Amino acid sequence: MSTVDSRPKALVTGAARGIGQASAVALLKRGFDVVLVDKQADVLEETAHLLSDLGKVLPLVCNVADFGLVQKLGAQAIRDWGPMDVLVNNAGAPSPKRLLDISEAEWDDAIAVNLKGCFNWCKALAPAMYEGRGGRIVIISSVSAQTGAGPTAVSKIAYCAAKAGLLGMTRGLARELAPKVLVNAICPGITDTAQTRDRIASQYDRIVQQVPLGRLGTPEDIAEVVAFLAGAEPMFINGEIIDVDGGQYIN
Repeated sequence: MSTVDSRPKALVTGAARGIGQASAVALLKRGFDVVLVDKQADVLEETAHLLSDLGKVLPLVCNVADFGLVQKLGAQAIRDWGPMDVLVNNAGAPSPKRLLDISEAEWDDAIAVNLKGCFNWCKALAPAMYEGRGGRIVIISSVSAQTGAGPTAVSKIAYCAAKAGLLGMTRGLARELAPKVLVNAICPGITDTAQTRDRIASQYDRIVQQVPLGRLGTPEDIAEVVAFLAGAEPMFINGEIIDVDGGQYIN
């Protein structure tokens, strides 16, 4: 996947914090140069400064729902660094409203960020992967895509629909881009980030009791699977959906 005269390159969306930041750290520790994408400019700058001690990083401020901007920045990243070896589509946003409460605009926003954003970055980077030395795409979905939003779920219908769409996209791209580009998805369970902890504080103990491993997942738990899918050689996994939820939803 990588060339002899250069380090492998990865681009991670939603990289300023949480799963995205942890994934960037895991890739940097494994020798990747990493493009960090996030719409929160101030937090992204702090993260880029923090991670620069681990390796080469390039922060790009971007709303992943903006097709034109994504294509522009994707072309810039390829021009400056060459084709990406790995794309981690992690960016997402909660959508806590139920069907009876959500507006059309809120629905559209949830789909744009959580589903279209993945398409936008695949469209920007996958052609160079496919035409070049190949690569990997890792898509972060959610167990909610397969189970629906339970009573303790942070996000509801629009989020579930978007994350389920990502699983269809994973399977479709895995067939379209093979054998040059491998595409797989990860479905995290409830992950113990600052944002999630605030939203589930009143139910935290009850939720933990539902997980056979006795704790919530961490961003680092997800990042380890991201790094495996991004860098393990040889790799004969393609079009697969991997649940990382401590056994809470055993299929």
